[in-house]
Amino acid sequence: MDRRAFANGPPLSHDKMKPVWFYAMQTGDKVQVNTSVVVYNHPEHRGEAFDMQGQDGEVVSVLNDWKGRTISPTLPVIVAFGRYKAHFHAEELKPAG
Repeated sequence: MDRRAFANGPPLSHDKMKPVWFYAMQTGDKVQVNTSVVVYNHPEHRGEAFDMQGQDGEVVSVLNDWKGRTISPTLPVIVAFGRYKAHFHAEELKPAG
């Protein structure tokens, strides 16, 4: 595949909202934070800004339904970094590799 195909970001699905790989994402997948996401509640950096960019983690859950009903949460992907868990947009993550 031509590397220029991804010059403007990952390939998008038919609804143009989420990267194609988001729909194949499953619990247990290894991912990496690929954009600057600043958190203030990281256990090792409590109360101060900590940028999660470049951190590797594991998908704990992808929220897309609740009690059998389809939902569209703002931050649907829950990723664990050791004992710390954070919610992300699909566009903020990429498969670790």
